[in-house]
Amino acid sequence: MEIKTIAIIGMGALGVMYADHFSKKLPEKSVRVIADQTRIERYQKEGIYSNGEPCYFHFVTPEETMPPADLVIFTVKYRALPEAMKAVKNQVGKQTILMSALNGISSEKDIGEVFGMDKVLYCVAQGMDAVKEKNQLIYANKGRLCFGEKKMEKPTGKVTAVANFFDRVKLPYEVDHDMKKRQWGKLMLNVGLNQTVAVYETDYGGVQENGKARDTMIAAMREVIELSIHEGVELNEEDLSYWLNDLAKLHPRGKPSMRQDAEAKRYSEVELFSGTINRLGKHYGVKTPVNEYLYQTIISMEEKYEKLPQEN
Repeated sequence: MEIKTIAIIGMGALGVMYADHFSKKLPEKSVRVIADQTRIERYQKEGIYSNGEPCYFHFVTPEETMPPADLVIFTVKYRALPEAMKAVKNQVGKQTILMSALNGISSEKDIGEVFGMDKVLYCVAQGMDAVKEKNQLIYANKGRLCFGEKKMEKPTGKVTAVANFFDRVKLPYEVDHDMKKRQWGKLMLNVGLNQTVAVYETDYGGVQENGKARDTMIAAMREVIELSIHEGVELNEEDLSYWLNDLAKLHPRGKPSMRQDAEAKRYSEVELFSGTINRLGKHYGVKTPVNEYLYQTIISMEEKYEKLPQEN
């Protein structure tokens, strides 16, 4: 299978970055950005910019009918996934490959329950430092998409098709033969990094250097390591070092999504991070005091937000 058309839903930092990259590499209308008419009108009126340059996207509403896309990438927040799956229904055909760049360890299962797991590849977006404020995206590191089957000995047809496509459009990627462990590793990083930066109101630089914030981050990550053993994943200190090394490559003034949400008074993905860890801790009888602290602090912050419309 050769991938020629791609659909993306979600115009957050990752969605804009990937849509801009693909739009510059592929023929016009080969990249479909899925959005409702109200959002499309706003995007067209205000414009969308990536590193100061205007983006030129081909927008498609959920109601429009056309041949299915070869590849669909979800870049919404987890709470918007059910609506996003409805919105891409007309983009999904028998041969369509589905990938989720969402945080957490649940989205592939959710997507598979709707469209079939045979269409789904597991995916982790890693190493980018994109910051989006209103209609402006800024990034220094594009990072890479790590993908594969949940566990595999050799690349399947879907994996090979996506790898060939990313080679053709020159998108950085990595094929992983154990995506369950990779996803747990990214969860470990998010649990420590995203939440700590939000609570300490800092940026990547604030946890790249030694101090209380970095200590909190690493302690939260070690609670994930302990739980991973109960889940049959078995993260270890070597994995911790790997993800900390990835963090060290990010621009110090960059900020993770949860910090950006806090600054914009948007409700965060705290339930995906410490919410998940605390629930698993109770299930396995493992204490998670650092994640309990981060969870309660973030919930307290969000209780002060006004009831404003929340962006996907």
